[in-house]
Amino acid sequence: MNKKETVLVTGGTGFVGLRVILQLLEKGYAVRTTVRNTKGIDQIKETLKAHGLLSMDKLSFIEAELTQDTNWAKAMQDCQYVLSIASPVFFDKPKSEEEAIRPAVEGILRILKFAEQTGVKRVVMTSNFGAVGFTQTDKTRETTEEDWTNTEAKGLSLYEKSKTLAEKAAWEYVKNQSGNLEFATINPVAILGPSLNNHVSGSFILLKLLLNGTLKAIPDLPLNIVDIRDVAELHILAMENPQAKGQRFIATADGQTSLREMAQLIRDKRPEVAQNVAERKLPVWILKIASLFNHQAEESLFMSKMNRNVSNSKAKEILGWKPIASQEETILAAVDTMIAHNLIKA
Repeated sequence: MNKKETVLVTGGTGFVGLRVILQLLEKGYAVRTTVRNTKGIDQIKETLKAHGLLSMDKLSFIEAELTQDTNWAKAMQDCQYVLSIASPVFFDKPKSEEEAIRPAVEGILRILKFAEQTGVKRVVMTSNFGAVGFTQTDKTRETTEEDWTNTEAKGLSLYEKSKTLAEKAAWEYVKNQSGNLEFATINPVAILGPSLNNHVSGSFILLKLLLNGTLKAIPDLPLNIVDIRDVAELHILAMENPQAKGQRFIATADGQTSLREMAQLIRDKRPEVAQNVAERKLPVWILKIASLFNHQAEESLFMSKMNRNVSNSKAKEILGWKPIASQEETILAAVDTMIAHNLIKA
């Protein structure tokens, strides 16, 4: 394979990884992707075929895990780019902060170490908006890529803390490396939109809570969302564009929405699945009281204080990116995905 044409995508079976693979192949790149075990290969092929990709000639697979060195040098051989999308997976709740944070940090450092050793030109890391703006509460200004989340803030989830520390460790590694490895990050807000199969992002929990009636009253919780197709496109643009070297890019649709606005949109546009969507509003003062006793309520209160005036101008200006869908289209596409894959009953 020609080195310039080959991209390694980690985590090929994931919600983001699959979409990135499809868009790379549609653009003519040769793609190698990592899977934790070979059982995932058929799933990837079947999904891509179902979405119009008839030839798999430019797609190859290799088993590799973020927690082990095995096969990473082989995975990156002859690759000019690595899109580091996979994250360590926990099937049980971590027993401690260290148990959650260490694999996230070590995983990206392992990717960067082998990328440097094998002569990869650029690594693009899927980070998270949780590493950028979760403690930015000044609503008189926009949240930008210059912001960093304070990992010691009370109420910050373990997931957001691990993503922040992992990204910081990656930037520190790149700064001190001896080679010429280039690095950039994509920092998505809540990822919704159309899934290629029944594997969806963690952000779909917001829709599940609305649609299955778990929320009997809905807090006026402000949110930022982004379409999965835009997240994939931003990874590719950050890979291709020379000016992306050393940059972070927030991935978010224009503007903001709220949990209550999402609920109203579903009632208006998808009434066939809206029978369990609550109409009552949950006052903030109840959330404040509940946060004293309930960790989920504490996290919700924490998020309600966050500045949701988030800038996506850097991606537009440097990468020439234009969002593919409005917030409303992204939300409805996600609902349609849940219906199509029986994640919610119509």
